[in-house]
Amino acid sequence: MGKMESKLDAIDRSILKILEHDAKTNAKEIASRLNMTKTPVYERIKRLERDGYIQKYVAILDKHKVESSITVFSFVSLEAQKGRMMDEFAESIIQFPQVVECFVVGGEFDFLLKIIVKDLDAYFEFSKGKVASLPHIGTVKSAFVLNEPKYTTNFPLL
Repeated sequence: MGKMESKLDAIDRSILKILEHDAKTNAKEIASRLNMTKTPVYERIKRLERDGYIQKYVAILDKHKVESSITVFSFVSLEAQKGRMMDEFAESIIQFPQVVECFVVGGEFDFLLKIIVKDLDAYFEFSKGKVASLPHIGTVKSAFVLNEPKYTTNFPLL
């Protein structure tokens, strides 16, 4: 977040919950739900955007309708946990569109990657041709998603 931003009050949190559920909800509808007028709600939304609480608005695609795919979680260890090696790996891995999320983790592994590819053959080619060819790779272990009982992009606002 960087700069000093204002704190979120209950109304801000309510606005964020509504927009997170449906980003196309307009200020008039939000105001109606919160028993407010449109102008202060609109001003709050603009402030939340300006202060970086709302980073961007996106469309969430139904991956089953768009194209068949599999999701793979890959646990990656580097040869050593040197800062520059970790930075180089992260800089390289974020360039691959198949990697939809990348986390630096503690414990047995250095990185956790969420990868979406068309099928097992595509994963094999990606892991062999892209991930394994990166410098300083130690170990890669993968887990294939069989079912996804819960998926959300919502941040759990309390």
